Amino acid sequence: MEDDETERQEEIVSNESEASEVGDEGDSKVTREAYEELNNKFLRLAADFENFKKRSAREREQIVRFANEQFALEILDILDNFERALKSEDADLREGLSQIHKLFLSIMERNGITPIECAHVRFNPNEHEAIASIPSEQEEGTIVDEVCRGYCMHDKVIRCAKVAVSQGKQHKE
Repeated sequence: MEDDETERQEEIVSNESEASEVGDEGDSKVTREAYEELNNKFLRLAADFENFKKRSAREREQIVRFANEQFALEILDILDNFERALKSEDADLREGLSQIHKLFLSIMERNGITPIECAHVRFNPNEHEAIASIPSEQEEGTIVDEVCRGYCMHDKVIRCAKVAVSQGKQHKE
């Protein structure tokens, strides 16, 4: 498409050259200036269109990448229930649930959903939601317990981890 436009422009220049040989010098200068002005407009328009195409492609990629976010949030509730059942004492039940849990986690990971690690790290409000603040031997602001695991989808936090944060050592007086 650009080649066709380039050929048309070259044809216009060629025709103008022929016309300038036949016509008078003043007309050729006006035609040349008009051509340059139109050519500059065309180049700017082509660059704007190319930028638009790139921006649209990026936006489409983002939409596709996060299209399943609501589905993922619903599935996370099921995962939470599986994790609670894994804590049961029945050995056979635990073995079956353990296999389902591993399969479920691998499917989630293949779809770009990964857990946020919380054990003994500094509280980060972008990834964690503090639901309790408790005295502990840990440094103040350190996560001491994960109540509900948080998840990321392709580097975007889709659910913050619900955590208990250390208040630091409490001195009795």
